[in-house]
Amino acid sequence: MAEYINIRGQNIEVVASDPANPTVGQIWYNSTSNTLKGLGVSTAGAWATGGNLATARSLLAGAGIQTAGLSFGGSGPSPTGATEEYNGATWTGGGPLSTARRGLAGCGIQTSALAFGGETSPAPAAFTNATEEYNGSTWTSGGNLNTTRYGVGGCGTQTAGLAFGGFLQLPYVSTGATEEYNGATWASNPTGLNTLRYLMGGCGTQTAGLAFGGDPATGATEEYDGSTWTSSNSLNTARFHLAGAGIQTAALAFGGGGAPGITGATEEYDGNSWTTSPVSLSTARENLAGCGIQTSALAFGGEIPPNSNSTEEWTGAGAPTTVTITAS
Repeated sequence: MAEYINIRGQNIEVVASDPANPTVGQIWYNSTSNTLKGLGVSTAGAWATGGNLATARSLLAGAGIQTAGLSFGGSGPSPTGATEEYNGATWTGGGPLSTARRGLAGCGIQTSALAFGGETSPAPAAFTNATEEYNGSTWTSGGNLNTTRYGVGGCGTQTAGLAFGGFLQLPYVSTGATEEYNGATWASNPTGLNTLRYLMGGCGTQTAGLAFGGDPATGATEEYDGSTWTSSNSLNTARFHLAGAGIQTAALAFGGGGAPGITGATEEYDGNSWTTSPVSLSTARENLAGCGIQTSALAFGGEIPPNSNSTEEWTGAGAPTTVTITAS
């Protein structure tokens, strides 16, 4: 039988804590927990509990990656400007939005994010076209959206953002309006979404965006090429008020509401069709936010009801994962 040292060219290390950056196939003995561990590749996706948000809220927005996430805005229960930063374990407070709102969209990364659209008061409703840019500590005003709306979808970066869909204050109908941000101003595209909707999931880039789900409850999925939207295969679970992560060819959809009710269903998109994961969110919820990539995503906030501060971390199939090795 081949020995580990001949396979890896090194002995099994004895360490007091798990190594910070192990390589796939590396094995070590943790003397603190008295366990043999290794870094392998996951064969199925899984959600794990992360650190709770300080402010429980729904209808919030997110940006960033799993180990450097950003949450902002939402309803707790009134519209809020609360901003929090995630370091892979805990959330800490950041500078609040200048315009407190819910049902907004966001994109970018933790140190360079974009927030746009939303609702500033619940009754009577007051929608906003305000755009704000985050630099890692404070929000400053950017160029306003041309179409004021609530429940807008978004993706991209701070200097190349994409806004699509939403709900108009007057005449209170869904829109497919699409706009592109260049870091200063929004430009309207005369070609909008084929399926008019709001409170949908979105991910990708300004020239390769993805829109899926939405209110009224739908599984409709569309791909954006920087000019036009093209319909693709629908979600297996039609829903609204869901969240998403990833890129156009490797996306993740999770949570939401619809018939028969609130769900934790998780689906993966390969650029053509959606596949339902056998693993759902531990806490089924709607009006949540998400960020990250298909194999390493973050879900946070939402409404169960009541409002939730729960955070969950997704590790997709094929992603490196630390496992405890036991005798079979």
